[in-house]
Amino acid sequence: MEPLVTDTRDQHGRLRSDRGVWRQAITLAAAGELTARWLESRSEYQPGTFAPSFDDETRPIAADLAAINRSGLFTKESQPGVRSDDGHAQRQYVTGFCNGEVAAELMALSTRSELITIGHAPGETSAAAIPVTFDGAEVVTVLGSSENPVDDDQLRDWSDETNETLALVLADSWYVEVLDPLWGRNDVLLPEVISALRQQQ
Repeated sequence: MEPLVTDTRDQHGRLRSDRGVWRQAITLAAAGELTARWLESRSEYQPGTFAPSFDDETRPIAADLAAINRSGLFTKESQPGVRSDDGHAQRQYVTGFCNGEVAAELMALSTRSELITIGHAPGETSAAAIPVTFDGAEVVTVLGSSENPVDDDQLRDWSDETNETLALVLADSWYVEVLDPLWGRNDVLLPEVISALRQQQ
């Protein structure tokens, strides 16, 4: 059954008034602040997330993700670490857009900790496949590909979800992926990322 489209909500159930605020977000800091509000359940619109709120697995890490968004990394994706008896496992990770100074600080995490950071320069098109989620023998999620909007379709998608200015800012930003190589661990990555970001403030 298709979601009901109303004057106040779009086809994904997201609040149109919260989407309107994104039309005015033209910096990484503004995008990070709006994402933090969404993670605090004070907004029901997040670009590229086709639901009014985040999923249940994000709830335990939402406060840390909000802090990360307010500290210089506009997050795109994340997941907690999981290791279950039924063969499902996840490495904790967070990805997002930032400036060059923040990217350098996050990449330095790989020199002083077990964490792995992959940095994609503005305009870079790259693809790799580092497994971060598997279910039984099947790899479900991988990291390693740049997500900067570099072609017309990607720019249009970001413009439609936010605004043209922010889409161009993202095209000129670094895209970084930070992952914990240890399956199921949850007490290292987010504190280290927050600490690294606060050194840049």
